[in-house]
Amino acid sequence: MANYYLKFEKPVEEIDQAILELEADATSVDHSSELSTLKVKREASLKKIFSGLSRWQRVQLARHPERPFSLNYIKVLAPDFIELHGDRHFGDDAAVICGLGTIDNVNVVFIGQQKGRNTKENILRNFGMMRPEGYRKALRIMKLAEKFNLPVISLIDTPGAYPGIGAEERGQGEAIAKNLWEMSKLTVPIISVIIGEGASGGALGIGVCDRMLMLENTWYSVISPEGCASILWHDAAKAPDAADAMKVIPDDLMNMGICDRIIEEPLGGAHRNSAEMATNLKSILLDEIAKLKEIDADTFLARRIERYDKMGVFTES
Repeated sequence: MANYYLKFEKPVEEIDQAILELEADATSVDHSSELSTLKVKREASLKKIFSGLSRWQRVQLARHPERPFSLNYIKVLAPDFIELHGDRHFGDDAAVICGLGTIDNVNVVFIGQQKGRNTKENILRNFGMMRPEGYRKALRIMKLAEKFNLPVISLIDTPGAYPGIGAEERGQGEAIAKNLWEMSKLTVPIISVIIGEGASGGALGIGVCDRMLMLENTWYSVISPEGCASILWHDAAKAPDAADAMKVIPDDLMNMGICDRIIEEPLGGAHRNSAEMATNLKSILLDEIAKLKEIDADTFLARRIERYDKMGVFTES
């Protein structure tokens, strides 16, 4: 059961509370029948709510404070994961996790944006917003992947690149641009997985890929719905309208040819059963890696050029 409930999840919260009260009852009264009824009612309520989510509700789910982060997935995907630190220029950016690991005997490199669970962790992780040294660290590790012919798995979950003065002084734009250039030429497979938020250049800076996967309740866009609403209507409260206008969820991005595969989440969202979500992600990643390994390394650049050339193309009738 969740500890935090979004506004549209309130009917489930009431049922969960009733279940917890019955389970905590220290008397000898048998509540098995009532519990069974409540659990059936809970599942029906979840199915009803989550079968008709709006785009804005999916954005809220992508930001759920209990949602699994990169490290939660990596620990299940590759228990032998070894983290590598530093960009060899300025420092180590804790907003991005980089390292080596093995998924069922398949050696891979992980690049994963990491948020925090509390104020202290979020200050350390900078709320998942990478600085220039983060992008340079990621690129250093991706070049290592190329050297040893290892596929790259990029786990994306960020509200955007850090917009602070220090980051701009150290070349935030240049760091992101260089990653776009170098990732496009990388001679190993790159799989990007949107596990939460995928906002702006913060996501794109580690998001050039051969296959883009999105968890069911995630979003990906050039700007956040609140940022878009503030620009277009001078009112961040119109974020739900902006989410609809920008078409930010996986189904939209599949229709646009940006997303290649949508990964179904457990009923109620990834945070309600993170173990099941990680297991599902593991099997899908192994399948994607196996397919990409069949591609000639010399063709990756041409394939990526073709892939990105198709995006944004339209015809007038």
